[in-house]
Amino acid sequence: MLIAAGALFAVLLVSLQAAMKPTPRAITQKDIDAAVLHTLETKPLPSAAARAYEIIRPSVVRVRGLGRHGSDEDADTETGVGSGVVIVDKGVILTNVHVVAGAKRVKVVFADGLESDATVVALQPEDDLAVIQAATVPDDLVPATLRSTAELAPGDEVVAVGFPFGIGPSASAGVVSGLRREFQSPEGKRLLTNLIQFDAAANPGSSGGPLVTTDGAVVGIVTAILNPTQQRVFVGIGFAVPIENAASAVGIHPF
Repeated sequence: MLIAAGALFAVLLVSLQAAMKPTPRAITQKDIDAAVLHTLETKPLPSAAARAYEIIRPSVVRVRGLGRHGSDEDADTETGVGSGVVIVDKGVILTNVHVVAGAKRVKVVFADGLESDATVVALQPEDDLAVIQAATVPDDLVPATLRSTAELAPGDEVVAVGFPFGIGPSASAGVVSGLRREFQSPEGKRLLTNLIQFDAAANPGSSGGPLVTTDGAVVGIVTAILNPTQQRVFVGIGFAVPIENAASAVGIHPF
């Protein structure tokens, strides 16, 4: 009798606990909409990288070095392709020496699609920097804002903008990995010093493009990638020349 009573008590206790436990409510479309709205409110769009890209994009140009092919005087062959950034609204552009090296002619394409011939007006080989002057410029050409690297620190967010493999303009976000780095050029002819190391993706064609802060200000000119695999693709380490060096190539104070 006692055993039966105990069993009955146990059944009643389990039933009581089940009755007291709330039944899970079915998720409704209203719940889903509220969750999506909360996510959008806590992660505002556009992102910091997207805003930086929109600010700098009007100042970024595609740069092409052209030469003659064989004996055909009318046939141009591409000797180099890279990126550049407008720093004076009259069409003064910063790029890399290795982008225009060996070219008989240089052409640039602005953000609005205008294509223009350009002339190399200054070279600073020790920093792999070239200054080119476009012959024709858009009426509303916007020069980039330049920013001192004095307060730049490892971990700061940056965006590299340019034309990797001629595609773009393309944006790639990352962080500053280190400062005052050195890099030996692949051919071993030049040691670049005082470089900004970053991990935003950079590939052939990115050279000469700006490295910018999240507010779109240029802190460096992308110049090289460290490539132990010899595959000419990005492996996580890029280098940029500080904008202070770049501005001195033009003979202007950057800030």
